Amino acid sequence: MKARVHVMLKNGVLDPQGEAVRHALGSLGFDGVEGVRQGKIIELDLTETDPGKAKETVTAMCEKLLANTVIESYSVEIT
Repeated sequence: MKARVHVMLKNGVLDPQGEAVRHALGSLGFDGVEGVRQGKIIELDLTETDPGKAKETVTAMCEKLLANTVIESYSVEIT
């Protein structure tokens, strides 16, 4: 199975990298971009064959390592 984890800063948390991208887009002539939030995608190849167990395991991974749950939110997609 494959798992895809989307990690983003929570709303209200300053995103300096996203702001730098927004500014750079404006400098390149891309007007109309009012905000940019930047995150990360983590793809995992799993040996687990049960989707429910896989999601449970990946969620535990997120809580312990993959996401800083104080300032980041995450979602898990199992395929």
